[in-house]
Amino acid sequence: MQSQPIDSTDRVVHHASEVTHEQHHSEHPDYRVLGLLTFLVSESLMFGGLFAAYLLYRGGAAQWPPEGTEVELLLPTINTIILVSSSFVIHLGDAAVKKNDINKLRLWYAVTALMGIVFLGGQVYEYMSLGYGLTENIFANCFYVMTGFHGLHVTIGVCLILGVIWRSRRQGHYSNTKHTGVEMAEIYWHFVDIIWIILFALIYILTQF
Repeated sequence: MQSQPIDSTDRVVHHASEVTHEQHHSEHPDYRVLGLLTFLVSESLMFGGLFAAYLLYRGGAAQWPPEGTEVELLLPTINTIILVSSSFVIHLGDAAVKKNDINKLRLWYAVTALMGIVFLGGQVYEYMSLGYGLTENIFANCFYVMTGFHGLHVTIGVCLILGVIWRSRRQGHYSNTKHTGVEMAEIYWHFVDIIWIILFALIYILTQF
């Protein structure tokens, strides 16, 4: 039986189809970032409702927080420093990909993910050491719902960052001209940080006065 010769024409046609496919996407506007921003606006409204409810309950209470449900300040302050600092770290990754430095992108995004995991670990430790649960009183209910909901968003953010690191393993997946996924992860992480700063001020700082 005669062996089939390798048809280089097929390879050329396949390569041309891939280039055409990429050009087809590049010719159309990329609405992914706009979609993310729209989603974050809806999440902001949800958090805004929680913040408003918290302030209403606080304004109508004779003592806030009620006796026996005080919050500590040291660990949350350390956690805040970690999370806010991670915003600067993740930006280094975004700057790296725009210079085509994929190794630095992976490094800084891995550090950011680690900082997010440390933050979540600190939050779990805080929950275990408080001595009261979700149903203790209205303050405890607000505390666990708001911080827990934010913790869920941090977890999602860590998964997005790890997803960027995983996808960066593919040659040419990210570059100085293709980095929408990197930017989306950074935008989401900044959103998580901003929400936490507001939470920290409401729950931990204002309760000290």
